[in-house]
Amino acid sequence: MLSGLSNKLRGAIDKLTGSNVDKAAVEELVREIQRALLSGDVDVKLVLEMSEKIKKDAENVPPGLTRKEHVVRTVYDALTEIMGKEPSTVSLEPKRILLVGLYGSGKTSTAAKLARFYQKKGLKPFLVCCDTVRPAAYEQLQQLANRIDVPFYGEKGEKDSEKVLKNAMKIMNADVIIVDSSGRNALEKDLIEEIKKLNKVLKSDEKILVIPSDIGQAAKAQATSFHDALGISDVIVTKLDATAKGGGALTACNLTGAKVKFIGVGETPEDLQAYDPEKFVSRLLGFPDLPTLLEKAKTVVDEKSAKNIIRGDFTMDDFLKQIESMGKMGSMSQMLDMAGLGKLVNRKNVDIGQQEDKIKRWKFAIQSMTTEEKADPSIINAPRMRRIAAGSGLEESDVRDLVANYNKIKKMMKQFSPGKLKRGGMGAIFKQFGMG
Repeated sequence: MLSGLSNKLRGAIDKLTGSNVDKAAVEELVREIQRALLSGDVDVKLVLEMSEKIKKDAENVPPGLTRKEHVVRTVYDALTEIMGKEPSTVSLEPKRILLVGLYGSGKTSTAAKLARFYQKKGLKPFLVCCDTVRPAAYEQLQQLANRIDVPFYGEKGEKDSEKVLKNAMKIMNADVIIVDSSGRNALEKDLIEEIKKLNKVLKSDEKILVIPSDIGQAAKAQATSFHDALGISDVIVTKLDATAKGGGALTACNLTGAKVKFIGVGETPEDLQAYDPEKFVSRLLGFPDLPTLLEKAKTVVDEKSAKNIIRGDFTMDDFLKQIESMGKMGSMSQMLDMAGLGKLVNRKNVDIGQQEDKIKRWKFAIQSMTTEEKADPSIINAPRMRRIAAGSGLEESDVRDLVANYNKIKKMMKQFSPGKLKRGGMGAIFKQFGMG
């Protein structure tokens, strides 16, 4: 997420060495942060104001902190301030949501991600396609709804979005109604009128503007225009995984007073997060965001197989389930960042893509094993390895690598008590994946 901006900010902080950070070091740090934020399309005036605040606040070191610790905390506070300061409230009450936005904002895929978010919270969502302008909007939302097993309504070929919504409301039976509206190239009069009609029919509790992060600080003008015309309640910023301008979009929205409620950080239905400026800045700077990581893990991890692995008494099927769970949680780089290990991996020059490819190959190999081999991998000899490799389209070396790592992890888990694993086991685990 915003890897370019994140790497520059982390690099700037890493240059602060020792406990006695002098004024010149702070000045240099501020210049590095300025360059990082400006390259991320953050408003110049905002960057300069923040810079002066950092320099001023860095002068007064409170008791109990080193100067370096205080400077890092000052940077963290200043970035949090411009990114929104406090999170928007996400209520889990029944509600009706109207999504609005221009072409290319990612509105339709965001509708499905939002439905999945509330579904994981135990609510029943319902998706309605009222985008009667964009070709294939109906098919896209229908496919996404089927993928996450959420009820869907739309009328293919119908041009009257108000009529579609009225018909949908006759059959709605859900906690969270999410309506995907039509977009345009600009906020034109006909779009405003259409959204107002839908809002009147829906009696929406939330009117959420969807903005793509790649428009950078231009998000300010767009958010202001939509808010003035339609009174939007919140903003969702999408595509934060694919652009360097995300920081500009987030800070620009904050300047309008419109709260960013969610952020899109990937392409799958799982890749929507409630936006918390403090957690967001923590991850930008390489500090752990363990609550978010644990929340994601809670929804996807197979508990039975996880317990077997912790005991060191697990089969290849248990191993496969955990690999699949990791895939559902997002990319490995995202998980490492949440765990606060991004900087460590970068320093060791680990190729994350290579590690992810390795895990994919392991998955194919396990799927080509017999039930007997999965239950007792010790029986996998050379002829069996050749058969598994041929059946999965892999090299024999890939199968050997899988079996060797399975045995290493099994041995390690039996040796480590939960206390030892907590104190030092993470490094050992990453070594098993060639990341130590």
